[in-house]
Amino acid sequence: MFLPLVRSMIVLGCLAAAGLASAADEGPAWLAIPGGEGPGQGKRVVLVSGDEEYRSEEALTQLGKILAVRHGFDCRVLYAIDPNTGEIDPNNQTNIPGLEQLREADLMVIATRFRSLPDEQMQEIDAYLRRGGPVVGLRTATHAFNIPADRAYAHYSNGYAGEKREWADGFGRLVLGEKWINHHGKHGQESTRGLIAPGAADHPILRGIADGEVWGPTDVYGVRLPLPGDSQPLVLGQVLAGMTPDSPPVAGPKNDPLMPIAWTKTYSVEGGPRGRVFTTTMGAATDMLSDGTRRLLVNGCYWAMGLEEAIRADARVDAVGGFQPTPFGFGGARKGLAPAGLR
Repeated sequence: MFLPLVRSMIVLGCLAAAGLASAADEGPAWLAIPGGEGPGQGKRVVLVSGDEEYRSEEALTQLGKILAVRHGFDCRVLYAIDPNTGEIDPNNQTNIPGLEQLREADLMVIATRFRSLPDEQMQEIDAYLRRGGPVVGLRTATHAFNIPADRAYAHYSNGYAGEKREWADGFGRLVLGEKWINHHGKHGQESTRGLIAPGAADHPILRGIADGEVWGPTDVYGVRLPLPGDSQPLVLGQVLAGMTPDSPPVAGPKNDPLMPIAWTKTYSVEGGPRGRVFTTTMGAATDMLSDGTRRLLVNGCYWAMGLEEAIRADARVDAVGGFQPTPFGFGGARKGLAPAGLR
């Protein structure tokens, strides 16, 4: 009887070590990735995932690992969590635990889509923005929230048209520079090649990045031109007639003019301190297979925190661990994972 018990304990221990133990045994509802050595030591980055389509739970986990292991930032990755199981559920639009981590954050990276979070969770995001905290927004963060009109933070919603005029079109427009407009490239058939915007080649975020090195299988998003306020386009998205980096550009008006796919700006909430913003409509997990796209995201995080002097063209941005992202698409997220399972 003793021997089978020992064997059972060994099996359970191995499963836990492999990140396959039950959600209840895996600790908090977010992933903490302590920073190693690097320019980011002493800085905390909170990465907020939660979308049904582009695998932000995988993309931001990998970005957090790169920032921590390669650059020294202390990272916290937050997820949409099923409160009944403790597992990551991108289809759960009403729960992202751990947003109180923003109270001590030096940067918020956000890649959510149409979330309707409870007031106590939205309050943490609102407080962070009111102090002018730096923001990096990826892909669906242009339409990050969809909150009912009778709720306290309805003005964060995509396309907001209520009484708070400053918040016209919601979080996406006020903070990031644009809301959801449309798929400019054909979704799932026309990928994106990044070209350096005129006059932007010397921007610190583009250090180490040349024309064509930013690529992703996601399509170009449409934006309204010109972008608002002090927005500065950095990378323009060339629509490609295929799903590989060497696909030719599509003919016709889709590439005239080219849509910005990465830009900088600043924001302020109701007269508060101004904060830096880097926005890119790239950012699916599969986009991060491109070296140039990973470098763009890492450099954007440095710049948003005012660390542009530390951006090096030869800094390591290679993936940490075995990175095999799940293809984008609704209903395709990995099942049964708790945050510790992505460690």
